[in-house]
Amino acid sequence: MTNRAQILLWTDSTAAYLDAIATAGLADRVAVETVPRNERPSADQLARTEVLMASGVPPGVLPAMPKLRWAQAMSAGVEAWIALPDLPAGLTLTCARGTHTESMPENIVGALLYVAKPYAKAVENQKLGKWVHTVTQPLTGKTLGILGLGAIGQEVARIAVALGMRVIGTRRRPAPMANVAEVFGSDRTDEVLARSDFVLLLLPATAETENLIDARRLATMKPGAWLLNFGRGHLIDDAALIAAAKARTIAGALLDVFRQEPLPAEHPFWTAEGIIVLPHLGGPHPQRDKIVARLFVDNLGRFLDDRPLKEVVDRAAGY
Repeated sequence: MTNRAQILLWTDSTAAYLDAIATAGLADRVAVETVPRNERPSADQLARTEVLMASGVPPGVLPAMPKLRWAQAMSAGVEAWIALPDLPAGLTLTCARGTHTESMPENIVGALLYVAKPYAKAVENQKLGKWVHTVTQPLTGKTLGILGLGAIGQEVARIAVALGMRVIGTRRRPAPMANVAEVFGSDRTDEVLARSDFVLLLLPATAETENLIDARRLATMKPGAWLLNFGRGHLIDDAALIAAAKARTIAGALLDVFRQEPLPAEHPFWTAEGIIVLPHLGGPHPQRDKIVARLFVDNLGRFLDDRPLKEVVDRAAGY
């Protein structure tokens, strides 16, 4: 037992992770402890933990873990981890980047169809018993601009192209990719905004992306364009977006992520003209723990064999 790596799963649903560890044949090489999210690990647990998996940790916890060598975040976004005032400089932090590709692209395409087609209006008219003939606008031939062409963005691009759309977008390190007509660096964000009929935000929350979509950039968008945010709430200047939607500078916005979640009842997004609020339904789905568990166990095997881990966070970049 003393030679086993000490693992702490600080989360509520641990079955998928324990099963994955056993299936991978790693159970004899680790000692696993589990703690629900609403409980704090004991001082002894913190003192002996070498590997931590958690959705996040409050300040004061990591300094109490002298043996901790690796922390696996359960989400792709790690801004809360990086913002910790006591995040150890030598701690390897990995994220769950790439674990949303099975459901998030579908939810994004669903949102795209929702804002493009008059289904919601038809439902409202049904409640009133009104038959209103409507000619829908096709997505075919429209341009989808994606800011953040990572794994999710590339899968959305594949589906969008199948629908007859043209996809352009930005990436930190631009390079040609399948299903994307033009890939630009972030310095050409304004060009993507100006040319797109739909703009999809998939960027992380970093110092560089804070309020990326402000009044100036909203003014560069087409008057008939829709903004869809499935990245982070920090990407948008809330007041500027409300003003742009009200003034019809843009057609509207569909938001799935916010600066504060749950979105406070008093937030103006709830009643703002032209803004649709979703309760952060983009990534979560019933099988996500199994998907994250595959990544965690892959990394656990690498950790035990002293091999490089996957999805290591670049603290300077913020993701």
